[in-house]
Amino acid sequence: MKNEAAIEADIQSKGLSAPRLTPAHIDAVIVSETFTRLPSGKVMVCELTLRNGFSVRGESSCVSVENFNEEIGRDVSRRNAREKIWQLEGYLLQERLHAERA
Repeated sequence: MKNEAAIEADIQSKGLSAPRLTPAHIDAVIVSETFTRLPSGKVMVCELTLRNGFSVRGESSCVSVENFNEEIGRDVSRRNAREKIWQLEGYLLQERLHAERA
């Protein structure tokens, strides 16, 4: 499975230039992030706040608290939260394109 950077490189190398979202755009709409380890000790929640004030959350968890790792928990929960932004921003882009055609 290709990572996001490899997919972006493929898109650019193929000259695909119609309106679309980019990883840079997704990163640009994030203005802050917070991480919370829940009391069970097995769950990390990441909240990303977007420039319009909306927030999305992602989580990571493990079965055994002994396997919890702060760095991994932050990475996975942030990645899961960030993935949600693609759908939201995709909807907004589609709405703008629709309005331009109307």
